[in-house]
Amino acid sequence: MIISYIIEFGHIALITAFGLSLVQIFFPIFGNVRYDYFYKSTPLVAVLSFLCTLIAFLILLLGFIKSDFSLNLVYQFSHTSKPFIYKVSGTWANHEGSLLLWILILQFFGALISYSKIPIEFKAKVLSVHGLISSSFLGLSLFSSNPFLRSIKSPLEGLGLNPVLQDLALAFHPPILYIGYVGLSVSFAFAIVSLIEGKIDRFWAKMLRPWVLISWIALTLGISLGSFWAYYELGWGGWWFWDPVENVALMPWLLTTALVHSVIVFENRNKLKAWTILLSILAFCFSIFGTFIVRSGIITSVHSFASDPKRGLIILSILLVASVLPLTLFGFRSKLFKNEQNYNILSRETLLIFNNFFLVISALIVLTGTIYPLILEFINNMQITVGPPYFVTSLTPLILIAMALMGLGPLLSWGRDDLSKILFKILPSLILILLITFTIFFFKKINLIALSGFVLSIWIIITVLTSLFHQFGLNTLFNNKGEKKIRSLTFNQAAVAIAHIGVAIFAIGAVSESHFSKEVTIRANAGETISIGSYKILFTEMKKQFGSNFISEVGVLKVMNKKDKLIKTLYPEKRYFPVENQITSEVSIHRQFFGDIYAVLGDGNEITGYTFRIYLKPFVSWIWIGSLLMCLGGICSLYTKINISNLRSSKIKLEI
Repeated sequence: MIISYIIEFGHIALITAFGLSLVQIFFPIFGNVRYDYFYKSTPLVAVLSFLCTLIAFLILLLGFIKSDFSLNLVYQFSHTSKPFIYKVSGTWANHEGSLLLWILILQFFGALISYSKIPIEFKAKVLSVHGLISSSFLGLSLFSSNPFLRSIKSPLEGLGLNPVLQDLALAFHPPILYIGYVGLSVSFAFAIVSLIEGKIDRFWAKMLRPWVLISWIALTLGISLGSFWAYYELGWGGWWFWDPVENVALMPWLLTTALVHSVIVFENRNKLKAWTILLSILAFCFSIFGTFIVRSGIITSVHSFASDPKRGLIILSILLVASVLPLTLFGFRSKLFKNEQNYNILSRETLLIFNNFFLVISALIVLTGTIYPLILEFINNMQITVGPPYFVTSLTPLILIAMALMGLGPLLSWGRDDLSKILFKILPSLILILLITFTIFFFKKINLIALSGFVLSIWIIITVLTSLFHQFGLNTLFNNKGEKKIRSLTFNQAAVAIAHIGVAIFAIGAVSESHFSKEVTIRANAGETISIGSYKILFTEMKKQFGSNFISEVGVLKVMNKKDKLIKTLYPEKRYFPVENQITSEVSIHRQFFGDIYAVLGDGNEITGYTFRIYLKPFVSWIWIGSLLMCLGGICSLYTKINISNLRSSKIKLEI
């Protein structure tokens, strides 16, 4: 047992962090009125608030590691037989603990702002807005979701953790996703301060870009990890189900992707000021909306916290304040954006604007499909489900158009481009893509959507390679006039190329998995063979195994090719967890570069046989390879971080 006063010290540390976050709000206000001392002290207050929150979180974590069941949270979500890693991840596998982790990451971003090289007055005001956000969630934790509540009695054993959540990928999925969610609070604070001060220029965009990229990288990685977990853990054979909790993670990602492109246009061309500010506000509001959906108890999902509706009401109040007030301020300050310059249709920024439009519309479509059933149930108590057909049918045309524009974008220049130059760059790519389209259609009859997805993915890859060809200056080698010079590639150019190729590879994987997967469901006895595609799968035996906190029934499947050559042995399982009294399916997958063989064990016995579901998933691994490439592209772009002091010395002053 952890000594009682240590637990209470964690509670005191959380209260102290709340008090410091309130101080963090008001110090810059005093500095604005009278003293520069308050400006300079605000970063220190933010760091102290973070340290207090860190102490509180570490004490809660220690409670889970030591299985201190005097803590009510540990009693409800842990057990002495759990492996160490799941004792650790159990800290945030519940509402109170995950909220404290959310706050810790939020405070960590406040500490990062404190050490960033931005002007002290602007930094203090950003920290003031950030402190308001922090104090709101700290108040929620202290007054409605206190993680340090004690059990009336000190039990000898806990209730355990949902077996589905006892997985390594899911242990890392929430913290990474929270970095993406919470990181958007920085761009939100930047937007609020810039609206209040009326100063929005390229220097501001330069300061904002790294924070947006950090959020986008974390969101991409977190969502990818979650989909990978769903694929191999839940046993239904898919990777995305359009579950409401999945949707509320996707919407901030769509808006943040649009925000990344807006910041790039603003930074390079001094355009899209209004769009950048608006997306900075909306992206963070949608992350709070996701928190509301997950924690309010209004939906039931395998990865939601169906909690007290009163907590949901508090989060909804935070959401309303965080959206209504900033959007009202945005409306009042609309004069700041009246001098936006005209756009030329033959320019890279125009295509980015179109792509941003499709991303925002996509987010609204996902929002509609997510909240419509909830609104309908609230109004007339009618329960309906908006499933994958709605989302796929609604989003597919937008995604295909966006992919076509994405392929064209790298071939265009900033500002006004010459039509003849564009045709010179694009013509070889168009001819090649038409030949590929004809070849695919001639040799393999596939439906129009799948064909479009494949062709546009290849189109993106070809145009990226064409763009690199020109950026390297390789085209000058074939030019009889002028200087022949090979140029090096900048990190920004590499970032665009890698991220766009990642999107193309992701799309190939998603289209293949959606349109060309095969499935066989069969009941078999030991010694029988299951056929699927070009494979034969021999069910040899059923055996029992014992884990640290479960008993497992394992099927042995030998995968062979047409020539009866053994390729792989699969071991799908049914696990029984005595503490939680739950049964889970553990799939077995033979991972290959060009497709997976995926086996799930169902019910059955030695007399009637056992049920197996076998899937062939072509190119499914490309989904996560593409996602990792997108993250790598974001990291390359982040590497080109700005030197604020140099930028300030260049005296960039733009008309607002």
